Amino acid sequence: MFAVLGMLVVIVSVVTGYLASHGNLIALWQPFEVLIICGSALGAFMTANPLSLQKKVLKMLPQVLFGSRHNKHFYLQLLSLTYSLFQKSRQDGFLSIEEDIEDPFRSALFSNFPDVLRDHEVVYFLTDNYRIFTLTGLPAHEIDAIMDAEIEQIEEELVAPSHAVNKVAEALPGFGIVAAVLGIVITMGSIGGPMEEIGAHVAAALVGTFLGIFFAYGFVGPVSSHLESLGQHEVKAYLCIKASLVASVAGYSPPVAVETGRKLLLADLRPSFSELSDYLKQYR
Repeated sequence: MFAVLGMLVVIVSVVTGYLASHGNLIALWQPFEVLIICGSALGAFMTANPLSLQKKVLKMLPQVLFGSRHNKHFYLQLLSLTYSLFQKSRQDGFLSIEEDIEDPFRSALFSNFPDVLRDHEVVYFLTDNYRIFTLTGLPAHEIDAIMDAEIEQIEEELVAPSHAVNKVAEALPGFGIVAAVLGIVITMGSIGGPMEEIGAHVAAALVGTFLGIFFAYGFVGPVSSHLESLGQHEVKAYLCIKASLVASVAGYSPPVAVETGRKLLLADLRPSFSELSDYLKQYR
């Protein structure tokens, strides 16, 4: 919601300052300039990026407006899920969690943690790497190296949407100039006509330049930065899983292994020790 508030502050500040300077708000209403700028930016975005990346951008945009899905409650469930898996395998053996690992979306254990289940990528990361350990019995340092390589690739994929949107932000001022130049072309065709008409065309052309810069630095650029932050925050979920799983493979008890993962979370999203302990009581 703070992103929406920030956008409103940008709009109100610019409009209020313009009106306070005795500007005519109607003069800023240039829908065809908006069509040129936004349509060109959308077309360039579609040309520059594969369909898979476009879908990732669309998937992440709601989180800019409504907040990240990786909040404190999500991490409570993630830590509780890893604890439950470690505890069950420790008490009943690896065969007891085989069905949970093979089909997590039908697992009774995983169904206790709906927020985590909605993040398919995190679920697959956890189950795939747990399966590697149970099948191969690799030591902790080798599991650590395998997961590090995977997380590096995941991190590149998570920041790719922000880079794609940032390219649009960089191009928007240029598309604003395109709209302005086209406006000047129209203006030149009106030379010899009424001064009011020429003035209106010049104003429309200048609005094109303004809108390109306004959209770039007021909205699209900040959205790009927000997407990058979301991607970096999401990486913490994978690092948390990695630390917990490596600790479990090294022979630490489930509570200690989960605590190892909890320590890697961001301070404002990290459940406290007592919060996690109270939440885990229902699964013990």
